[in-house]
Amino acid sequence: MDLSGISNAVAVALHVLAAVVWVGGMFFAYLALRPALTEHSLLARAHLWVAVFRRFFPWVWASIAVLLATGFFMIFNAFGGFRQIPLFVNIMLALGIAMMLLFAQVFFVPYPRLRHSVAVNDEPEARRAMHQIRAIILINLVLGLIVIFVAASGAFALYD
Repeated sequence: MDLSGISNAVAVALHVLAAVVWVGGMFFAYLALRPALTEHSLLARAHLWVAVFRRFFPWVWASIAVLLATGFFMIFNAFGGFRQIPLFVNIMLALGIAMMLLFAQVFFVPYPRLRHSVAVNDEPEARRAMHQIRAIILINLVLGLIVIFVAASGAFALYD
């Protein structure tokens, strides 16, 4: 039994699951939940978004930890280090790090402003914070879908 192959398979599976949680959550939030909330008042939407983010963001942090751990594990264990990785892995790594930085931007800048605006019922500030979060999540969603496309097509190309 090849333990290296099993550990790589487990790393790939955990990596994909973490990506699904993060990108799937953004897809649902942006394309299903956000449009469904348009008939509600701005402060009602803001209250709901704070509750949603309070539950979703810990999953994003966990996904980021798993993505980094499994990604670097595979770079060194499956590919033999950074000098050996194929182009699609470089693209995934660059876009993934960009996504992580964008998420950190959301988490540390507009999200606290949104929480505060909800606590004090400041509708203009809630609007600004939600707009900024929405814009960054859209960028991250697009990047995440690109990463998934690159990962799937790049991995398949290895066996051509």
